[in-house]
Amino acid sequence: MKNIFDPQVHEELIDRINQLTPESKPNWGKMSVDQMLAHCCVAYEMAYTDKHPKPNGFVRFLLKTFVKKGVVNEKPYPKNSRTAPQFIISDRKDFEDEKSRLISYIQKTFDYGPNYFDGKESISFGPMTTKEWNNQFYKHLNHHLTQFGV
Repeated sequence: MKNIFDPQVHEELIDRINQLTPESKPNWGKMSVDQMLAHCCVAYEMAYTDKHPKPNGFVRFLLKTFVKKGVVNEKPYPKNSRTAPQFIISDRKDFEDEKSRLISYIQKTFDYGPNYFDGKESISFGPMTTKEWNNQFYKHLNHHLTQFGV
C-alpha cells in the first residue's frame, strides 16, 4: 500500500484529482464526479470534524469486528461494493468546491504527518495505528480515482 505521508505519493494523489473535470465519467458505479469527491471527503470529515455522529457501542463493536479489517487491510475494494449510509451522497455538489475541499483534507493529513495518527481514534473503529489510517485513506481514495480513470 502506498504511503500518503510520502511526498511523492502525496503529490501523485493531488495530481490525479487535478486530472478530473466536471465531465469525468465513472468506469463503474452510479456516482457523478462531484458526488465522488464529496463521498471521499466523508472519510476526512470523520477524522477531523464532529459532523458525523459516533455510532453507539453495539454498532461500533460490529464495525470493529466485521468491517474494520476490510477497510484498513491492503486488499483493494471490489468494484460496486456497498458503502455505509454516511458515505452516500445523493444530491449533486459543486465540482470545484468538492475538489478543493478534498485536496485541502489531503494536504491537512500530510501536514499533520504520521505521528498525529498513531493511536488516533476513529469514530467507527476506535484507536488505529498510522498504518491503518494510511491504508484507509489511500485505499479509499485510490479506489475512487481509479473508478474515474485517473
